[in-house]
Amino acid sequence: MAAHIGRRLRKGAATTAVAAAAVAALSASQAPGATVDDQGRQSTGDATSAPDTAADDSATGNSPYYTDLPPLNSPNPSPSAGSGDAGDQRAGEAGIPATVLDAYKQAEATLREKKPGCNLPWQLLAAIGKVESGQARGGRVTADGTTVTPILGPQLDGNGFALIRDTDNGAYDGNRMYDQAVGPMQFIPSTWDWAGRDGNGDGRKDPNNIYDAALAAGHYLCRFDWDLSQQGDLRKAILSYNNSTDYLNTVLSWLEFYRRGTHEIPDGTGALPVDRSDDTARPGVTPSAPGATPPARPGKPSGSRPSPSPAAPGNGGSPSAPPVTPPPATPPTPTDTVHHLEDAGTGTLTAMAGHTFAERVSTRAETEAGKAVAKVRIRFTLVGDTDTTFTGGETVATVTTDASGVAVAPALQAGERTGAFAVQAAVVGRSVKGVPYRATVTERAADALALAGEKEPTCVAGGEFAEPVQVKATYRGEAAGKVAVTATLVTSADDPAENDKGPYFKDADGKAVRSLTGLRTDADGQLTLPKLYADDTAGTFLLRLTTAGGATLDVKLTVEPAAAPSPEPDPSTDPAPSTDPSTQPSTDPSETPAA
Repeated sequence: MAAHIGRRLRKGAATTAVAAAAVAALSASQAPGATVDDQGRQSTGDATSAPDTAADDSATGNSPYYTDLPPLNSPNPSPSAGSGDAGDQRAGEAGIPATVLDAYKQAEATLREKKPGCNLPWQLLAAIGKVESGQARGGRVTADGTTVTPILGPQLDGNGFALIRDTDNGAYDGNRMYDQAVGPMQFIPSTWDWAGRDGNGDGRKDPNNIYDAALAAGHYLCRFDWDLSQQGDLRKAILSYNNSTDYLNTVLSWLEFYRRGTHEIPDGTGALPVDRSDDTARPGVTPSAPGATPPARPGKPSGSRPSPSPAAPGNGGSPSAPPVTPPPATPPTPTDTVHHLEDAGTGTLTAMAGHTFAERVSTRAETEAGKAVAKVRIRFTLVGDTDTTFTGGETVATVTTDASGVAVAPALQAGERTGAFAVQAAVVGRSVKGVPYRATVTERAADALALAGEKEPTCVAGGEFAEPVQVKATYRGEAAGKVAVTATLVTSADDPAENDKGPYFKDADGKAVRSLTGLRTDADGQLTLPKLYADDTAGTFLLRLTTAGGATLDVKLTVEPAAAPSPEPDPSTDPAPSTDPSTQPSTDPSETPAA
């Protein structure tokens, strides 16, 4: 492959001079503005340190990843790029299989609509997909995006990896003892359980489907309202996927490479990844690529059986059985020691619709003796008829307990559905009694209403008010949007009964009504009432507006008397026309006055 030198950024090797030089060369050629420290780690001016999280807090459980780096030549193929096998290999390495590329771009489009503030680029999904599985093993996927064979990482048994005991009863990874990262984006089962998405619309959430996995990865990266166009948030999001500085640098290298351009290649023709972060032999463990059959240990052919021991003296030449060494006992994990969960001082969980809960759920993991247990994953799940979510839009969140045994859930964001629901806290990977928390979402409210215009509405009897009544609702000084408002024409300030005369609204059939419900302010707290009409009764009337939360406003409406019509002349009072000939004008031409 092109630029093969320096592709191994595996753990331990990154401290060597060779690795440092390799990363420096890559940084100089492909990551403008980046620098490399004396340990071969890439950094930028606004570098963000890795979050203080446990290994199994990440999407992948910090599973191994591929450390192949981008080729140093242009990502776009050209006739001069080479010919024959070498040129085809470079083109396959730089390109992205068609279905896989389509899945990344569809996920970006969905997230642009669902979480526009995240600014997720598809190239980031491509970079992570490259590092996690080599773009679904070179695009070995079916027409609907499902991998031809499942892609599985090694079991997370604590032997060189994180220790994560089975959380899915083998449903996703086929392993009932330990978890394994699954699919082209390498989700561990406990994360997929809440982060999984149906990206291809088939009604299933399959971690081995690139459309499902890419969309899930996008939601995962956007779950904390990070803005991925900001370098600091981008680095935090990548580190939350796999908490490793080398992983961060490798993903950033591919992200920069794909941003400079790439191209589509046929499914199944992508270059297979070669180098993995765990390809340094560990005692008693031989690494393997996800989905591949582990090779035999050095010195033993694949599938061979142990050779019989030579005959022991004095046993008649019969071969003796090799001594059996019992496997070492696995020490208990923190999760194994949890006996129960306790509430860690959570206050009342109440919030107005559309607002953030001021209180956060806090749970403490304890042993049977009541001692705190750190580094235990606690899963918080929203239960009930609610559209409330955790910050980031998820209904499930997993948090690791701190040194005091406490896990604090992300803040709750109330939806529009009012009423009670529950937040259930449980230990991931262990069946112990959980802790339910009751939460309530109340109706949107306003504590003040004000008339938008300066003039009080006025019209004449039998007419209509020229301008509609406009008001603004606020809550604690801020605009109160989507608040329900009731408008009633009351009898008087002291009598809230509906008036039976004076101004009125009209219903859909044009009939007079003097009370309206179901009105709501807009997002800015503004409300424009329907047109008001007046009957023949003149006087001063009151329109009372009320909201949830107790805000009340009385608007004075003035109806002036209609102008009196001009009287018609009375013929009986007009003087009779004169019949005296002397008063009549002369018709004799000779009597016409001289000029």
